[in-house]
Amino acid sequence: MRLGKIGNGLFSVLALVASMGMAQAKSDIVVALQLEPPHLDPTSAAAGAIDSVLYSNVFEGLTRFGPDGSVNPGLAESWEISADGKTYTFHLRSGVKFHDGTDMTAEDVKFSLDRARDDDSANAQKALFAGIENVEVVDPQTVKVTLSAPAGNFLFNMAWGDAVIVAPESIENIKSNPVGTGAFKFSNWVQGDRIDLEKNTDYWGTPAKLDKATFKFISDPTAAFASVMAEDVNAFVSFPAPENLPQFDADPRFQVLVGSTEGETILSTNNKLPPLDNLKVRKAIAHAIDRQAIIDGAMFGYGTPIGTHFAPHNPDYVDLTGNSAYDPELSKELLAEAGYADGFTTTLKLPPPSYARRGGEIIAAQLRAVGIETEISNLEWAQWLEQVFKGKDYGLTIVSHTEPMDIGIYARPDYYFQYDKPEFQKLFEELTVESDTEKRSDLLKQAQTMISEDYVNGYLFQLAFPTVANAKIRGLWKDAPTQATDLTAVYWED
Repeated sequence: MRLGKIGNGLFSVLALVASMGMAQAKSDIVVALQLEPPHLDPTSAAAGAIDSVLYSNVFEGLTRFGPDGSVNPGLAESWEISADGKTYTFHLRSGVKFHDGTDMTAEDVKFSLDRARDDDSANAQKALFAGIENVEVVDPQTVKVTLSAPAGNFLFNMAWGDAVIVAPESIENIKSNPVGTGAFKFSNWVQGDRIDLEKNTDYWGTPAKLDKATFKFISDPTAAFASVMAEDVNAFVSFPAPENLPQFDADPRFQVLVGSTEGETILSTNNKLPPLDNLKVRKAIAHAIDRQAIIDGAMFGYGTPIGTHFAPHNPDYVDLTGNSAYDPELSKELLAEAGYADGFTTTLKLPPPSYARRGGEIIAAQLRAVGIETEISNLEWAQWLEQVFKGKDYGLTIVSHTEPMDIGIYARPDYYFQYDKPEFQKLFEELTVESDTEKRSDLLKQAQTMISEDYVNGYLFQLAFPTVANAKIRGLWKDAPTQATDLTAVYWED
């Protein structure tokens, strides 16, 4: 009898230990992503992969995007806008600390905004800050930002990952040891494998429900399928093998979320490289592309055709797909008119995402059918940033621009596709200072039409956002209004 009691007691203890272990496991999560960040400073690189890990989790801005794309208070709890629309007075939250224990104050806001707009700034979205004339510290909790002209999108701009608040003390090592104010702290980075975050127990706001989050990087679609199916990862955000989604959807272990993104997937074109500097050649390329064949072949039907650089779910979207309808015979005629009846050869440099690699093979075949040969190069993300984005050493490339409402990049002649049109730049200057909703809508429609008719790029499709996750996980974003994997409200359901 005594042995039996001991046995039962031992069983109870073991059961308790096991249950505690299970409970502990449910406070951790392993999230897989296809792309690994080149470094960990969102304020000095164009790689959206940085924001995918760090936005809202580790770094925060004055404002932040919500899961529905709304702009909400962030480190600024409130603000006033002057009658002339040129001065924003931000009131910062009290008690906010950086992960190193130092206070976040108005001095840090001034440092961050001044650093982003500095002549030597490496910020990939420096244009967001170009209208700032002065940043003044009123007191430790108040900062006044004066613009050179009214900017209807200023609060929206401050929600971008490129506008997060950083401390001067952490800048030297920020690329490998990011120090922010978010609900998670950076813990460890095993390059080529994973990034570990841990809960920030001193967070100023609603604390994270998870104690630990690991981002695992799996670039190969086949390996992505295997890792989810084996439950080696708990969720795969922007799952790169859409052909497998029905299989996961039919498995009760998993949930499949298919949302929308701000990702305009385009055949980016070097507008200053002959013969791509010829409008008729660019138009010929556009009419050689069968968008639906790319969506079906590369994305297994997931994606919405676009005819300009604008999200179809935006109320100001104009359907301009007819400007570049699939018409290979017209493509051949345009090439002949441009002096390239026998075609030409150019480069097609592809970054790692599946939409680029798979889509690139399809587009290469479609272009070959009208006489355009492409020399395909498969690049890693760091190589793509160096050669294509920075070096402008390419003819064609495929990439999804996931930044929200980013048609303004066409007003930047030094941007990597090098579209330089004063009329568009003037139009966008008008848009920047316009606050009237109807007038802004009209200007946005003009902007969409202008770049479509100039065939600046080949406009392919709006990227879908499929996520495969354990059926018990709650709080994941379905849509991607910005490139982020916000885990601050994620938890396991009992």
